[in-house]
Amino acid sequence: MSTTRTAAEVLEREFLVVRARLLETAAAFDRLDRAEGNVASDPRSRKLRQALDILAANEPNRAEQLQLLFSLPYEPQWRSKFGLAENGKANRP
Repeated sequence: MSTTRTAAEVLEREFLVVRARLLETAAAFDRLDRAEGNVASDPRSRKLRQALDILAANEPNRAEQLQLLFSLPYEPQWRSKFGLAENGKANRP
């Protein structure tokens, strides 16, 4: 049987890991800002900025929103695109 943790327990458990990841993220953005050139028009850079907006919002399902932001749209014909048969095995001549 699983027990529900309190917000204080979750914070106690996750604080240092989240803090470290946020520092890593901030450092990466600092490196981008200090580097020569500009990547503001790069779609990846725009997605990273959108991700920050998602994280800053006090909305539920932030992880799901980030996953969708960084995922490709679903393609019904993906199996044929990658040469896979319906059973998951590769189509070979």
